[in-house]
Amino acid sequence: MQHTLKLAARGAAIALAVGLGAGCATSGELEEVNKIATGAANEARAATASATAATSAANDAAAAAAEAQRTADAAQACCNETNDKMDRAWHKGMQK
Repeated sequence: MQHTLKLAARGAAIALAVGLGAGCATSGELEEVNKIATGAANEARAATASATAATSAANDAAAAAAEAQRTADAAQACCNETNDKMDRAWHKGMQK
């Protein structure tokens, strides 16, 4: 995300340098370039914030999924134990 901010600033600096280098940049044109650069920087900041929020949501989802997996594993272990007990009881009953 920092790369996007640097890219926006670099683009604005290049546009400003080209305009000044040509020797025909007016103050209005410079203001327009500055406005474009500021808008690009603001959009880059908003994108960074959105990406940060998405990363946080993904981390929360991964944690919830891990907890669900632990719960499912515990339930399966309980089920396996119950089946083993039933099998032992059935075999014990068949031996009589």
